[in-house]
This record gives sequence, structure tokens and C-alpha cells, in this order.
Amino acid sequence: MRRRNDPLLSATVSLIYVFLLAPIVIVILSAFNAGDFLRFPPQGLSLRWFVRAAQLEPFVRSFVFSLRLAAVVTLVSTVLGTMAALYVVRHAARFRDLLRMAIVAPLQFPAILTGIALLIFFLATGIGTRGMRALFIGHTLVALPFVFLTVSAVLVGFDRSLEEAARSLGAGPLVAFWRVTLPLTKGGIISGALFAFITSFDQFAISLLLVSVGNTTLPIQLYDYLRWSFDPAAAAVSTVSVLMSVGIVVLIDRLVGLQAITWGGPR
Repeated sequence: MRRRNDPLLSATVSLIYVFLLAPIVIVILSAFNAGDFLRFPPQGLSLRWFVRAAQLEPFVRSFVFSLRLAAVVTLVSTVLGTMAALYVVRHAARFRDLLRMAIVAPLQFPAILTGIALLIFFLATGIGTRGMRALFIGHTLVALPFVFLTVSAVLVGFDRSLEEAARSLGAGPLVAFWRVTLPLTKGGIISGALFAFITSFDQFAISLLLVSVGNTTLPIQLYDYLRWSFDPAAAAVSTVSVLMSVGIVVLIDRLVGLQAITWGGPR
């Protein structure tokens, strides 16, 4: 209790929060700038740059494309990550640590190195170096480990006697999984899916190497826009992305409750 009330600890935690949130606050305030250039503090308040961003067809196209890509990546990553977690935690024995290291390996290297490796791989195999297919594979590669880790953390502490009770009452393996395992692990699955969506939607380094004409993600479009224009339209688009992420958290809170997104689920 003395540590919790320590003024030095409270000040340190407050500074950490300020350090993490200050860039987001600056971007949001800059988006409402009434001036013609991206600057902080803003020169008055206006919604003109939100209207301007909505009128820019490249931003709209890349935003829709990023949503579609992130949705597909999230779906595939959630299914594969959950299946991988079930196998590694419950069935893999001799090669468990090796499999775990292989699945989470993309998180241990800089994303730009992963992007270069994917680019070389696509060139060598002829799969296609750029476009939707390459982006899907690259984003899934870095999004899947988040699902695997969160679901694995839930399964490690899972009470398997509940499944055994369901099986003893006549439920088959699939029924026991659907009626017992899945509901009790939904916190980890939802959490992993959320991480996967955000990872794909905000992915920059891999997308930079794998995008093609007509298949540009929103982060790359923002990067290209800021190379030639330095107005608050880019901040407006970034603000929409931040609000969308907050909206996802609020939606999950309304549907399942934030207490479900914990390692052990609701208590």
C-alpha cells in the first residue's frame, strides 16, 4: 500500500502515460487546425480538413482497402492462431518449444527485415511480389502470433475437467469444444483478434515493400501524401483511425465486456 501511494511512483506512471498519449493528442488537435499547414498548436479550430480528407479519393480508396485487408487477415489469423495454440498447448510435447518459437518468430525481428525476406521469397517462388496476395500473406504472418500468444495464455490455465465432464455426459469432441472450450477461451480469442486487426490495419514496414498500384494501404498512402503535401488532411485521416480503434474497444465492451479480454476470462 505504501508503494501504491508513493508520490514518486505516481509521478513516474503519470509521465509514462503523458509520453505515450502526447503524440496522439497532438495529432488529434492538429487535425482540427484552421490553418493551411500541419502545425501545433493549431491556428484556430475547424472541421475543414476532415471534409477535405473525405473528398480525396486516394485516402478513401486506401482506407476501404485497409479495412478489407485487415478483416480478412483477422479472420484467418484468428482461426489459424487458435488452432495452433490448441495443438501446441495440448498435443505437442517433444517439439513444443520449437513450434512456439517458430510461430512467434516474426515478432522477434524488425518488420522491415520480415518484409525484405517476404519480398525475396515471393521473387524466388514466383508467387507474386506485390498486391493483395502478398500483403495478405505478410500481414497474416505478423498478426497470427498475437492470436497464438493470447489464446495459449488462456489454455495454459484452462481447467480441462470441464471438458471431461461434458464428454462424460455424452458430448462429442466438437460439441465439447463448441459448448465448453470456446466460450471459456473467448476472452483470449477476442483479444488476439483485436491485436491482429490493429496490427494489419497499421502495418507499415511490410506494406511498404509489398504494395502495388491500386492496392495501397492507408499507412502507405499517408506516407506518400506527407512527402508532397504538409497540410492537416493527413492528421484528420490519422484521427479517424484512432477513433476507429477506440470504437472497436467500446464495441467489444458493449458486446462481451472488457473483463472478457483478460488472460483468464471473466471471474
